[in-house]
Amino acid sequence: MEERIIPKHIAIIMDGNGRWAKKRGLPRTAGHKQGAENIRKIAIACNDLGVKALTCYAFSTENWKRPESEVDYLCKLPRLFFNSYLAELKKNNIRVTFLGEIERFPKETQKVITTVVSETKNNTGLNLCFAINYGGRREILLAAKQYAKDVMNGENTLDIDEEEFGQYMMTKDMPEIDLMIRTSGEVRISNFLLWQLAYSELIFSPVAWPDFSKEYLLEAIDEFTHRNRRFGGL
Repeated sequence: MEERIIPKHIAIIMDGNGRWAKKRGLPRTAGHKQGAENIRKIAIACNDLGVKALTCYAFSTENWKRPESEVDYLCKLPRLFFNSYLAELKKNNIRVTFLGEIERFPKETQKVITTVVSETKNNTGLNLCFAINYGGRREILLAAKQYAKDVMNGENTLDIDEEEFGQYMMTKDMPEIDLMIRTSGEVRISNFLLWQLAYSELIFSPVAWPDFSKEYLLEAIDEFTHRNRRFGGL
């Protein structure tokens, strides 16, 4: 059997929580709760496989448009998730980080995020990164504004390349994304990591996120293993 090529960095659009719940006659929040439980399982699986980073699209800049009750629950979810699973993540040497404009969230949520990042910062296993209040276009705009400011202040020049501009991105300390998976059958990237996904392999699974098991993850990695990544060459 051909040896699996393990991606250094996997990004996941965790789609289908609401539809998963509706199919079972449950409120959408039940789907988000089950989806959060699945993050734990997939993160530990990735850590065991030797994946260096897993970035999960947990809350987009567009998600504020959802019903207030759902947004309120999503804002509380980090506290509920880490109350249940932080000890296990730490036991597995997993480091937790975040992308996005955290300051829009309630102070309590911000405090949870700051605490979790601090408590796991010295862990050397998987970097489990949550993208919250994150949008790809917004990230590029913020990067361009900071770059322009640095040029005006004499702290940078106009003569930089793509790699150097990439240092203005929120993922600057992370490996390039090898594989992006979107669950639940939608075939689009929905404003997720637009700069970073330029040469990533994309896999769209019909399985709703709460049902996306380690077996489906391994199937995606097996497909990734057989992809011919040419990066524009021959």
